Amino acid sequence: MLTPPFSDVSRSPRFHVAIIGGGITGVTLALGLQARGVSYTLYERAPCFKEIGAGVGFSPNAEAALKAVDPEIHAAYKRVAMPNGEDWFQWVDGYSSDEVGYKLYLGEQGFQGCRRSDFIDELAELMPMKNVRFGRVVERVEELADGMMRIHFGDGTVGEADVVIGCDGIRSRVRQLILGDDNPASHPSYTKQFCFRGLVPMDKARKTLSEYRASTRFMYNGPGAHAITYPVSPELLNVLLVISDSNPWSTTDGRHTARGRKKEALEAFKNWHSSVRAIIDLMPDDMDKWAIFDMLEHPAPFYSKGAVCIAGDAAHATGPHLGAGAGFGIEDALVLSELLEAVDRAARMKGGKPRAQICRDALSVYNDVRYERTQWLVGRTREACDLFQWRDKDVGKDFEKFGKEITWRFHQIWEYDLDKMVEDAIQGLNSKVKSNGLLTPD
Repeated sequence: MLTPPFSDVSRSPRFHVAIIGGGITGVTLALGLQARGVSYTLYERAPCFKEIGAGVGFSPNAEAALKAVDPEIHAAYKRVAMPNGEDWFQWVDGYSSDEVGYKLYLGEQGFQGCRRSDFIDELAELMPMKNVRFGRVVERVEELADGMMRIHFGDGTVGEADVVIGCDGIRSRVRQLILGDDNPASHPSYTKQFCFRGLVPMDKARKTLSEYRASTRFMYNGPGAHAITYPVSPELLNVLLVISDSNPWSTTDGRHTARGRKKEALEAFKNWHSSVRAIIDLMPDDMDKWAIFDMLEHPAPFYSKGAVCIAGDAAHATGPHLGAGAGFGIEDALVLSELLEAVDRAARMKGGKPRAQICRDALSVYNDVRYERTQWLVGRTREACDLFQWRDKDVGKDFEKFGKEITWRFHQIWEYDLDKMVEDAIQGLNSKVKSNGLLTPD
C-alpha cells in the first residue's frame, strides 16, 4: 500500500501515541504525555482549538488531577478562573419562595468557574504546534502486521502510532470504530432534557440579582426545570437553564444544537419566581438550545480494544448536572499519562515483552481502573437532575432530604484518592507484564 502524500507516518523506533480530539480531555492528555517525555501527535477535526459551551468549573478532584497531570495545566486554569464570592454552593427554591434551602461547602476557593474558550486557549499556549494536526477527520483505524496502528483520515492522509486514544467527544468516531457502527452504545441517547446556555454581562447581573448572588454559585430548583448561575470572569456571569421535555429532540441530522428563542425559555419558567424570570430576561432573544445526551441507556461495555481506547465524553458522556464530566476526563488523562509513561520506559528495555503487547496491557488496565467510577457518574448525574427538578419521589421539595442526597453524590466525586488510582494502575500493569515492579514510577 502506498502512503498518501502529507502523511504523518514516521517509522521511528520510539513509542508514539496518537490522540484523537482537541477538547479538554485530549489537550490535557497531550500535555501530560509531554511533561513525561512521551512522544505524541494530537489530531483535531476543527481548523483550530475550540471548546463547545460557555462556562466550566473544576471541582476539588478535578483540580487535584490537573496538578498531578502537570502543575503548568493547573496554573493555566488558575490564570482564567474566577473566584467565587464565597465558598458555598447554594440551592434556592426558584419556583415559589426564592429562599435558600441548602448550602454545601466547596472548600477554600473551590469549584471556580471560567470560560471554556479561555481555558483551552491557555492550554494551547503550552503545546508545541509541531505536535498538532488540524482538519483531520478519522475514517478508520487498522492494525498493521507489526502491531502498529494506522489511522486513515478523510483528507487522504494517514498517521501511525503504537496506541490510539479517542478523546473525540460524545459523538466519538473512535468509539464507533471499537464497538461497531451498529452497536447502540456507539451512539449517545437523548435524556429528554435540553438547555439554554449564555453569558450575561456582570454589570446587568449585579443590578438584577444583587452583588451577592452574582458573585458565587447558585442553583434554582423547581418542577421540570432548574437554573444555575456562576461567574466565569469579572465581566461575565454564566447562565444555564435546564428544561425537561418528553418530546423527541427536534433535529434529525444528528446535531445536538438547534435554534431557540428567549420566549421559549420564559414559557418553560412562566410560573416560577420573578427572580428566575429576571435572569432569563438578561439573555438574548435568539439563543441556541442544546440537547443533553448521555450514555446511560447504552453504556460502552469497555473502553479499550487492543491498542485503541476512548476517554472523557467519548467513553462516558454524562449530563452537566453534577459538574463533573470534564473533571472525570482529566482523571482519565492522568491515569493514561502515567500508564503510557510506564509503557514508554518498558519499550526501551531489552529482553522485555513485545512493545505491542505492553501497549494493549496498559489500555486494558486503564479500562479496569476507570470503568466503575465513570459509569457510576453517568447514573448519579441523571438522579441529580431528578433531585433538582423535584421528581425524586422520596425527596420531592424537602431540602433537608435533598441536602443529604446531593451531598453524598458530590462528596463521592470530590473525595477521590488519585494517588491510589495511579498506584492501582501501575500495579495492574506490572502484574500483566510480570516485570517484578520494574515499571513502578520513581
